[in-house]
Amino acid sequence: MPSARRITPSSISALVVLATVSATPIAAQASQPTVVAIDGVLCDLTRTLVASDAKVVCLIQPGSDPHNYRLKPSDRQALSSASLVLHNGYNLTPSANKISNSAKVVAVAEKAIPINEDLDPHVWHDPANSAAMVAVIAERLAPILPARQQAALTARAAEAINVLNRVGDWGGNQFATIPENQRVLVSEHKAYSYLTNRYGLRQITMLDSFTTGGVLRPSSLRSIKAEVQGSGAQTLFPESLPVSKTLRRISRSTGLPVNGAPLFADGLAPDRSTVGTATLNICTVVQGQGGQCDQAAADELMARWSAIR
Repeated sequence: MPSARRITPSSISALVVLATVSATPIAAQASQPTVVAIDGVLCDLTRTLVASDAKVVCLIQPGSDPHNYRLKPSDRQALSSASLVLHNGYNLTPSANKISNSAKVVAVAEKAIPINEDLDPHVWHDPANSAAMVAVIAERLAPILPARQQAALTARAAEAINVLNRVGDWGGNQFATIPENQRVLVSEHKAYSYLTNRYGLRQITMLDSFTTGGVLRPSSLRSIKAEVQGSGAQTLFPESLPVSKTLRRISRSTGLPVNGAPLFADGLAPDRSTVGTATLNICTVVQGQGGQCDQAAADELMARWSAIR
């Protein structure tokens, strides 16, 4: 599962210019355009790029499950009036497929990371992929924004990509503090492939790999116990709190504690940005597996992201 190639800020200007040249008549609209961001981290990425130059409507809020999301009548009204509709793609939100036949609808992750052998929708867990998504969003925003706003869009996109590239490098430094024989991530579902592949961790997915339909049988427990013990795992990472009965059973069987802080698999953590969620997830894994996290550097990255205007 390869990550996206490293996107550089210098490539953004050419993309925005090309998109502007090929702009449709919608660019001439006098009213402020509306962009709908359906799922994943797209809301934060889009708001960061447009600043106050467009209205951004976010359909799925942090903490909600995009996999089971159903479009509401108010959502359909927002979609019908939008100049641009962005969703992750790779079936992160199946209900988005119902609107994907429109020319104004863009599956951002599919455009940014076209090679995805496992069709894993959680591509943003590698910050390089988030940077590639920024490039796609900026390219699609250019035709709907007035010409006078193109330079600002280009500058914001370049800075966003710079920050995300730095997050990727920072993450590598954090994971390097984990003892080599403990570089493993044990989670409930297979949602962190891009994170573990980027940073050289082994991924063990307890429910996706060892159960059928999520049913935890005695044979499943035995298989999970055999896989986890001796793997170097120090903790089991939940994806939500309170901890499920299933995860508590696995903890008792394996003898491994459930980590006190959850990972955020499907989008943003509450009150966190894209960078804030990425650094939070990375620190959670690193500290849970016996490494150390440079929180001061993480705070600087979050502040730099928030300062993009």
